Amino acid sequence: MNISKFLINTKSLMKLAYPILIAQLIQNLMGFSDTVMAGRVSATDMAAVAVANSIWLPIILTIYGLVMALAAIVSQLAGAKKYIDIADETYQTGWIALTLGLSLIVLYYLLAPIIAPTIELEGNLKPLLFDYLGYIVWGAPGFCLYLVLRNYSEGLSHTKPTMIISIIGLLINIPANYIFIYGEFGLPALGGAGCGIATALVYWVMFISMAIYCLCSKVLTKANLFESFYWPNWSKIKKILNLGIPIALSLLFEVSLFSVVAILLLPFGADVVASHQITLNFSGLIFMVPLSLAIAVTIKVGFAVGNKDFTLAKEYCSYSVILGLILAMMTAIFTILFRQEIAGIYTNESSVIDLAASLLFLAVLYQFSDTVQVISAGALRGYKDTKSILYITFVSYWLVGLSVGLILGLTDWIVPRTGPYGFWIGFIIGLTTAAVLLAWRLKIVQKRVELQFKSI
Repeated sequence: MNISKFLINTKSLMKLAYPILIAQLIQNLMGFSDTVMAGRVSATDMAAVAVANSIWLPIILTIYGLVMALAAIVSQLAGAKKYIDIADETYQTGWIALTLGLSLIVLYYLLAPIIAPTIELEGNLKPLLFDYLGYIVWGAPGFCLYLVLRNYSEGLSHTKPTMIISIIGLLINIPANYIFIYGEFGLPALGGAGCGIATALVYWVMFISMAIYCLCSKVLTKANLFESFYWPNWSKIKKILNLGIPIALSLLFEVSLFSVVAILLLPFGADVVASHQITLNFSGLIFMVPLSLAIAVTIKVGFAVGNKDFTLAKEYCSYSVILGLILAMMTAIFTILFRQEIAGIYTNESSVIDLAASLLFLAVLYQFSDTVQVISAGALRGYKDTKSILYITFVSYWLVGLSVGLILGLTDWIVPRTGPYGFWIGFIIGLTTAAVLLAWRLKIVQKRVELQFKSI
C-alpha cells in the first residue's frame, strides 16, 4: 500500500464524510428526543411514537434510497463537466420525490379509515398512533424534496450544508415538540402525537433552508438549479428509477430483516427483545460511520468515473475499505471495553444489561463485515451499478442470514436453539456473504468499465 496516497485519499474522503456523519447522528437524535419527550407524558405516548416510527421510517428510508441515485448521477456529470445536465437530472428526481411525498398523504387518508378498525390496541395507543401518522405525512413532500437538494449538493462534493441544516432541524425539533406535546401558546396538548406535527414542521424547514442555500451558494453556480425550469421527462425519470429502485429495495430488505427478527424473538420474552433492540440501536449508531464513508465513496468514485480517471476511482475503492476497517477496529475496541456501560445507558435491569452486553460482543464482529459491504455498495453506486446490490443484499440477508438465524435461533437441528445469539450469528454470516459478493462484483464492474473505455 502506498502510504502517501492512502493519507491523501483518506483526507479527501473524510472531508466529505464527517459532515454526513454528523448529520446522520443528529437525525438519530431527533428520533431520540421524540421518544424521550413523549415518554415524559406517559408510557402510552412513548409507545405510540415508537410504533409509529417503526411504520414511518422504513417508508421514508425507502424513498431516501431511491433519491440516493441522484448523488451518483450528479457526481459523474460533474466529473465529465456536464454541468448543464445536472440541473435537468435534479429536476427529474424532484418530480419523482414530489410525487412520492404527495402519494404518502393520499395513501394515508385512503388506508387509515380501512386499517384502523381492524387493529386492536390498548387504551389511548391507537388514536395517538394514527394521529401521529396523520400529522407527519404532511411533512413528507418537504422531506422528499429536501433529500433531492441534499443529494444534488453532496453529488457536487458539498456536504457541509447537510450538517448545518440537520443542526437547524434539531434546534427546531426540540422546542416544537415541547409546544405541540404539552400545548403551549394556547395550542391543544396533543401528547406523543404532537411529535408528528413537530417533525413535519422540521421537514419543511430543512427543505426551505436547503433551497435557500442552493439559491444563494456561489459554489453551486456551475450547476445552477434556478436558471431554467424543467418539466417532467419520462425517459429521464425512467433511467433514474432504474438506478434508484434497486438502492431503495436493498435498504428496505435490510431494515425489514431486523424488524422481522424482533417479531420472531417475541416468544423468548421481553428481556430478550429489549436486549436485541439495545444491541440493534447501538449498532445502528455505529453503522453511521461506514455509511457516511460509503456516501463519500459514491461521490468520489462517481466524479472519477465521469472524469474517465479509472485508476483514481479504484484507489478510492481500495483505500476507503482500508480506512473503514481501521475505523471499525476503533469502534470495535470501544464496544468491547464499554459494552456493559453501553447497555446500562438503555436500562437499569441487570438481566437485560448482561444479555445485551453479550450480544454487543457479537455486534463487534458484525461491524467489520458491515463496513466492507456498505463501502463496496457505495462504490458500486458510484459506478451506477445498483441492480447487483439489490440481488446480492436479498440473497445475503434474507436467504443466507435469515435462514442461518432461524436454524440456530429457533431449532435444534445443529445445536440447541440459541435464541437471539443465533440470529446475530445469522446477521454476521449474511453480512459477510454480502461483503464478499459485493467486493467481487466491484472488481468485475471496474474491469468492465475500463474495457468499455478502451474499446471506444
